[in-house]
Amino acid sequence: MEAIKNGLRKNLTPAQLWSGARFFLLLNLGLIIYAVALNFYCAPNHFVFGGTTGLSIVLATCFPALSVSTFMWITNAVLDVLGCVFLGIKTMGWTLYSSFMLSFYSSMCEKLFPVSQPLTDDTLLELCFAVALPAIASGIVFNIGASTGGTEIVAMILHKYIKVEIGRALLLSDIGTVLFAAYLYGPQTGMYCVLGLIGRSTIVDTAIESLNLRKVCTVITTKPEPIRHFITETLGRTATQQNATGVYTGEPRTMIMVALTRRQAGLLRDFLRREDPEAFLTIVNSSEIIGKGFQSI
Repeated sequence: MEAIKNGLRKNLTPAQLWSGARFFLLLNLGLIIYAVALNFYCAPNHFVFGGTTGLSIVLATCFPALSVSTFMWITNAVLDVLGCVFLGIKTMGWTLYSSFMLSFYSSMCEKLFPVSQPLTDDTLLELCFAVALPAIASGIVFNIGASTGGTEIVAMILHKYIKVEIGRALLLSDIGTVLFAAYLYGPQTGMYCVLGLIGRSTIVDTAIESLNLRKVCTVITTKPEPIRHFITETLGRTATQQNATGVYTGEPRTMIMVALTRRQAGLLRDFLRREDPEAFLTIVNSSEIIGKGFQSI
């Protein structure tokens, strides 16, 4: 028993506990936003962008005795079973949790805030919210390495057994659902659905890049010591340093490269303006930083 306790103390460090808690909170935040968008904007307007949410809206129209959230439970349950059979429980991982909780949050939204008609008469405004909220939610979920489940499970199965690209399988599935919605709800709603499908893909990519955006700063200076101290002690980051030579003057310089958040980059810029106004600073945006010491920024 003592050995188990010591092992837990060694493995469950404060940083690991915070990382796990952050993952759990962000995952549920994304699922809640997704459920809110489904209840208030997608379902009342019959906006179908694919996935189990779009399929559930279509099925609820074809079989009005059951609600959208009920079909969410049914479709997600069927897909979860297929995923466990063909991919294995270990592979499914958090996908099982995401599928269950998205259905749960959708049911809660339907019971607490029943909406049978669009909130406004402006269909385009409703479409903007119906696209933006799920896209932001998906960006949050995908950014932490999880998924919302649904038709992604089918795509993963197809990819495993017949080597179909996951992105292509998802696109074909979504297009098929959208085309059926266009047939069911008419050309106007169908065109809104197509527009939403295109917009959602774009906004998801933008949301992920925005969440991951970092500033890669390169400083060329003759006073490296205070800058190194500011980066390591004040900003709590590390950096890479190398010797450099001015092309025009031929004088020696020190070049320091560091990856920072937006706020930290601003602090570094202000520090250089005060302490070393002759330093040369370039700041480049990067949406993906990989390597030890960078992932926790």
